[in-house]
Amino acid sequence: MTALGILLVLVLLLVVFGLLFRLQILTSIFSGSSNREIGTSNRVNAILFLVFLIVGGAAFAWSFADSFDAMNPPIASVHGHALEKMFWTTMVILGIAFVLTQVLLFGYSYKYQHREGRRAFFFAHNNKIEIIWTLIPAVVMAALVFAGWKEWTRITGPAPKDSVVIEVMGKQFGWLARYPGRDQKLGVVNYRLIDASNDFGLDLSDQSSLDDITFSSGALHIPKGHPIMFKIRSRDVLHAVYMPHFRVQMYAVPGMPTKFWFTPTLTTEEMRAQTGNPKFTYELACNQICGRGHFAMRMEVIVEEPEDYIAWLSQQKSFSSQNPEILANLKKKAQDQKTIGVTAPVGPAATAAVQSATPASL
Repeated sequence: MTALGILLVLVLLLVVFGLLFRLQILTSIFSGSSNREIGTSNRVNAILFLVFLIVGGAAFAWSFADSFDAMNPPIASVHGHALEKMFWTTMVILGIAFVLTQVLLFGYSYKYQHREGRRAFFFAHNNKIEIIWTLIPAVVMAALVFAGWKEWTRITGPAPKDSVVIEVMGKQFGWLARYPGRDQKLGVVNYRLIDASNDFGLDLSDQSSLDDITFSSGALHIPKGHPIMFKIRSRDVLHAVYMPHFRVQMYAVPGMPTKFWFTPTLTTEEMRAQTGNPKFTYELACNQICGRGHFAMRMEVIVEEPEDYIAWLSQQKSFSSQNPEILANLKKKAQDQKTIGVTAPVGPAATAAVQSATPASL
């Protein structure tokens, strides 16, 4: 307590001395005896403004040019070219405004530095200038927003009817993928059914779920030149489906399914030839820091010719065929509830679905 009291006394003394010093200055000003010494520091600081403008601008230009290829990977989707055009249009407009304002800011700071005998010009108001610098940014921003909205509604709107539908789900810390089977329909999922063996929470009482193909590791395969619809979910926290070469980014939000469709234009092999990198791979990454294992949220994406994609897909096994014990449990539950005359909670079609898909060994 004593130390705290001493500290408070010292702080109060500093405040009192500061106020006394300020009072002395004000008294000198009112009495007309105040003399402000500017010195050479004002001139030095004015010059440093120009140095910062020139050196900082040069460093910015060098950094931009040096990182250009890393910031702009080759485009491998149809809509990517429209997005790229819109992005650089925005960058040019904002870049011009940025350079102009910075040159004026630092240039005026140098030009109108303090000099003895100079007095600031009082400029109260000008309606014409106010209208000009309000309307021009408003019109430009409205045009940019409209162009962005138009492109956004196109890529998040209804996909073509012949699209390949793939569900992508993020979880700490990895990506899960689900493909429809021969019926080309993704089955019903229920988060209450998620467990160690059923990552997606597939409801196998739904007929469409029985031939669904799921992956919790490996690579994501998609066909070239065919519309791809990603149905996106998150199992825990906020993630983001990010594929820079396809110019794709969409949040994976818990409890709120999102979607994004695009058409790839270059296979993995074609991109390797174009970049001259035989080890090149497309990737699906999470660019939202979602926890300690965020760095591991990466899945390779393989773009291949349609016939190669079909051949690959035909070799994959459905989730139900790889987990016959889940079907067996479902069948047993349906039979037990039928015996006691209770409607199965898993759905009225459970028994028919199980009987049509249960392996002969069961």
